Amino acid sequence: MMVRVLGCLLLSAWIGHAAQARDYAYSDAHLHYVDFFQETEGMPALIEAMDRAGIEHSMISGIPVAKKWHEDEPKRPRYYAGDDADAYWYSATDLYVAAALEKLPAEQRRRFHPFLTGFNPVDKNAVSHIERMLELYPGLWQGIGEVFTRHDDLTALTSGDTPRANNEAMTRIYHLAAERDLPVLLHSNITSKRERNPLYLAEIEEPLRNHPHTRFIWAHAGTSMEIHRHQTQMDFLLPVLTRLLEDYPNLYVDLSWSVLTPYLLDERGVPRKAWIDVVVKHPQRFMLGSDVVGKFGGLGEQLHGFRPFLDALPEEVANKVARDNFLAVLPRR
Repeated sequence: MMVRVLGCLLLSAWIGHAAQARDYAYSDAHLHYVDFFQETEGMPALIEAMDRAGIEHSMISGIPVAKKWHEDEPKRPRYYAGDDADAYWYSATDLYVAAALEKLPAEQRRRFHPFLTGFNPVDKNAVSHIERMLELYPGLWQGIGEVFTRHDDLTALTSGDTPRANNEAMTRIYHLAAERDLPVLLHSNITSKRERNPLYLAEIEEPLRNHPHTRFIWAHAGTSMEIHRHQTQMDFLLPVLTRLLEDYPNLYVDLSWSVLTPYLLDERGVPRKAWIDVVVKHPQRFMLGSDVVGKFGGLGEQLHGFRPFLDALPEEVANKVARDNFLAVLPRR
């Protein structure tokens, strides 16, 4: 027992020393320019927040759905979960992102890496929308996503069929992504709110297996806020993730905020050794994302929250996770 306590104290002291010694530059691998009402604080606010937080590069996308303010609701909801009104697929979100980027000077535009997201993932016509957008803005788009497939309460609220990462419409998109060298950022929950097993694992694993030439970024490593509310921690998550990383070299993992606690850090804020080990074993496969939606004041807080975990990694690996791995997964052009 004494040895374990002493080990924890030494680890904490080393992490504290590393935190003072290191200064990270960041890439944000998961950022939404608009919120669920397709509104935004705007590009000046985003650039100011990035500069303040030391974020050199950022993925940028819209939100593929818009939340409805229902006729029967006297007050406008503030979030998609604010009431029981539907959300609906909204293609104009890509145009908002493109228009904002086109107004920037070239030196600022180079910091942003736009992903296409304004399509219905259960519609086999979706691939045609993506092709049209690639032709309409040649050379602009650098990825596809965040694609909303299995997404707990948002799935239940969104009009139409339940989207799955392994349906035929998405298969067409994965083929196009491989042809155009575009990574796909995919939200696909590993389970439901109440099932304590990897209920939906096949929905993410089938595309990984069937599309080896498509690079997949798994948003939140299959977790979500709603899952955490009902299941504080999924004991099966890390073993499943470890196997997937070993079996599929086309899998990359977005460690955005819902993975930070209770997975990367314990209740005391101390990095978990098992997660450190898997990142060290796969140093090029993990990246950080803020997952902010239209408001950017908390951008630095989201990414800097990973500092204790980064400081517990070897410095070279930490720099890859903080900045380089996201840039490396982008189109090779």
